[in-house]
Amino acid sequence: MKKWYELAKARMKELDITQDQVAEKMGVTQGAIAHWLGGRREPSLEKISALLGYLDLPPMFPYPLTEEAKGQPIEANAEYLGDMAVWSDGDPVGDDECEVPYYAEVEFAGGDGMTEVMEVADRTLRFSNATLRAAGVECENAAVARIRGKSMEKLILDGAAIGFDRADTSVIDGEIYAFNHGGMLRVKYLYRLPGGSIRIRSENTDEFPDEIMSAEQYRHEVKMLGRVFWWSTVRRSPKKK
Repeated sequence: MKKWYELAKARMKELDITQDQVAEKMGVTQGAIAHWLGGRREPSLEKISALLGYLDLPPMFPYPLTEEAKGQPIEANAEYLGDMAVWSDGDPVGDDECEVPYYAEVEFAGGDGMTEVMEVADRTLRFSNATLRAAGVECENAAVARIRGKSMEKLILDGAAIGFDRADTSVIDGEIYAFNHGGMLRVKYLYRLPGGSIRIRSENTDEFPDEIMSAEQYRHEVKMLGRVFWWSTVRRSPKKK
């Protein structure tokens, strides 16, 4: 049986309707329509029904229900926020955008393997000011870094970008923090212990057991970067491994 977008494309060709016309009718961009009709992005059931109705096609539920699912209420568990905005270096910063500096481990000259955590020149990530306001973070205090390894999986995947608030450096038990530990960039749960000691905990505790750092070690070895307020990642396609 043909998929809904194949029927829609055939009907558009039959009626000589362009993607631009459909986009105007649906209140979305032409790029979004191209993704829908190419099967690269699945819109909501409401948008599918509206599109099929516009093309005078019968509505359809795109996936067959299993016996177990029949009779069960359908609940939304996501909200559509809009198409992804793509920008390149040198593009002007929009009125509701904030360019956030990027931090990473930078190897010292000399090839001895020693590193220091520092801001990388000319590397930034853009956030909307609305996103930062929702997190209670000022633009000038936001910074980003990238997770390496599996110590924080399954919560934060290897390769994920994280955002941290450089103005929020006081340890609150159970919050996630980015910190410079002797030149290593680390992202972990932190907990306060009696006497000023700190418990460092990974999400993946099976492979990465807790560490206890004395108050003296914490004072001399750690430079707090800030509380992590955001993370994201690109999940690699299994077809492109």
